Amino acid sequence: MIEICEVGPRDGLQNEAKQISTDVKVELIERLIDAGVRNLEVASFVNPKVVPQMADAEEVLKRLPDYEDVRYTGLVLSQSGVKRALETKVDVVNTAITASNEFNLKNVRRTVDENLAELVNVLKTAKGEGKGIAGIIGTAFGCPYEGEIPVDQVLHVAEGLVEAGCYELTLADTTGLANPFQVRKVVNSVKGAFGNDISLGLHFHNTRGLGLANTLAGYEEGVRRFDSSIAGLGGCPFAPKAVGNVCTEDMVHMFHEMGKASGTDLEKLVATAQWFETYMERPLDGMVMKAGTA
Repeated sequence: MIEICEVGPRDGLQNEAKQISTDVKVELIERLIDAGVRNLEVASFVNPKVVPQMADAEEVLKRLPDYEDVRYTGLVLSQSGVKRALETKVDVVNTAITASNEFNLKNVRRTVDENLAELVNVLKTAKGEGKGIAGIIGTAFGCPYEGEIPVDQVLHVAEGLVEAGCYELTLADTTGLANPFQVRKVVNSVKGAFGNDISLGLHFHNTRGLGLANTLAGYEEGVRRFDSSIAGLGGCPFAPKAVGNVCTEDMVHMFHEMGKASGTDLEKLVATAQWFETYMERPLDGMVMKAGTA
């Protein structure tokens, strides 16, 4: 079974210029749940002056329905963020760090090790309050400033997150530099280092058109959890040239055509993408919602 982690409500919306109302965010999440998605990243608890689209994180979570089989995840990057998250009903606290020193220095003014030490404390705070914790390793397949990132550096960051108690790690291709051969190499290295001690996921951007190819490469190496964003929404305010995430309905269509179940209703996903495209009043990046499922 393929596990879809829907990041549209957070990663997909955070870079949008059009301010999305709380009502629309909640409706988007409810539509995704109705389509069978059970793992959703719904908000980030960051400075609203930096990411104004996420200023209503608490209100979004307050309005979301409670389901025993649905998991809500929130992104935190600081102690102030985790304190906010702990006052909501998020099930899992995500944190993100890049494997690139240069990227960290430009965006948070800390080296990888300095940032990792801070985020480990953030994770321990969340874990101490009974929340699940998970880590995202950005620039795992390359950095726009440094270029290639040694696999050993990715493993170093992963080790720090695992030691902090993360049971899930996601390798993220922050600006879409990955290729399928490289994905296989990095995934094999991480799986070789940690085995079954962690659940490994992948997060790709479609910046250079290789999002689904990289997804397939990860699947062929045994990964079964993939981040994706409805209608291909996405982009990162901290990463130059980062365009949309791998599109949820396009990914589901690919796996369904391969005979691999995802637990989701493709037609409902397409309808959700089309509804949101109408709301945004501009073409979105999804392909299946334009071409059809057959």
